[in-house]
Amino acid sequence: MYPRALTPSLTALFGQYPVVTVTGPRQSGKTTLCRGSFPDKPYVNLEAPDERAFARDDPRGFLGRFPDGAILDEVQHVPELLSYLQVRVDDAGRPGQFLLTGSHQFELDRHISQSLAGRTALLRLLPLSVAERLALETPADYDAWLFQGGYPRVVAEGLEPVRAYGDYFQTYIQRDLRELLQIRDLRLFEKFVRLAAGRSGQILNLNSLAADTGVSGHTARSWLSMLEASYIVFLLPPWFANIGKRLIKSPKLYFCDTGLACFLMGIRAAEQLASHPLRGALFETLMVGEALKQRLNHGLPPDLYYYRDSGGLEVDVLLDRGNRLDAVEVKSGETLSADFFKPLVKLAALVPERMGRRALVHGGTLGQTRGQGEVLPWFGLSAWMDAGMA
Repeated sequence: MYPRALTPSLTALFGQYPVVTVTGPRQSGKTTLCRGSFPDKPYVNLEAPDERAFARDDPRGFLGRFPDGAILDEVQHVPELLSYLQVRVDDAGRPGQFLLTGSHQFELDRHISQSLAGRTALLRLLPLSVAERLALETPADYDAWLFQGGYPRVVAEGLEPVRAYGDYFQTYIQRDLRELLQIRDLRLFEKFVRLAAGRSGQILNLNSLAADTGVSGHTARSWLSMLEASYIVFLLPPWFANIGKRLIKSPKLYFCDTGLACFLMGIRAAEQLASHPLRGALFETLMVGEALKQRLNHGLPPDLYYYRDSGGLEVDVLLDRGNRLDAVEVKSGETLSADFFKPLVKLAALVPERMGRRALVHGGTLGQTRGQGEVLPWFGLSAWMDAGMA
């Protein structure tokens, strides 16, 4: 089993709050993390029809079985239970009572804000990061890691990615989101998701995505929101500053897992990536996702942005650390070029008083220090970000 970087934050917060809630996509390892961290806690899966019915019909009786708390899995199925949970944890008046997991962000967050505000810490667990895989693997070429993705079962059990992500798409994405959105034409929804995968790493143009799918802008916005709520995609916001430039205001779209994105793009073998026109976008997706996971795995807000102005200057990742901006440029090539540093140098000239650490993460294995910034191998981004937290 791969050690999860979120474990220290989870155990620390469970000693401070009566409830800790861990959200993330299905099969990202939430249950394994919680049960492995607290093996003495009783475990209940609310996807089981009998447990779900019990929790709905007799919430007091359901919670009464657990005088010392429990792990309640997929709690979004019984959101009304949270009101009774509030009373229970308030009466007990101590930390470390209940661990909740859920795989639908917006729905669960809404009910938590109504019932458990101030009583629960919120954590997010995405599929395995590159840094987490390094604990048990030696990196080779990144194409294999792009294709395999980071879902723990796919990686740990060596599942064939095409079959595994095909099943995942059919079982979870189509079933769950069709149920939530009451989708009538599943063919159009599948087309929408596949077209979105092909736009991973691009500035979001929702009108274009809607037109290419053949649906209204309202429908496309609703579908994209559900993909975001289910941790299939995330949106990277632009960074704004009063620096006399016209800045792009649309977010960039990224898939949370490159393995799933590869499947949806029709890539059926890692060897296809070497000449694939979207290889660079997938590598950027992997690295921006790595930055996001590093923040979430420390229990921190993302605070990640990108920069692009009307003159075409673009920097892939900005990390706002309050008193400074750390900047990261991503290049999929293994051979370094002096031109790779130009965006970082130009941005530093625009905001010299705020610019902090700068890094170029590339597709090779070389790491070195240069005047323009650090050169990082593709598997070195999380460690560099960790060092910047000191």
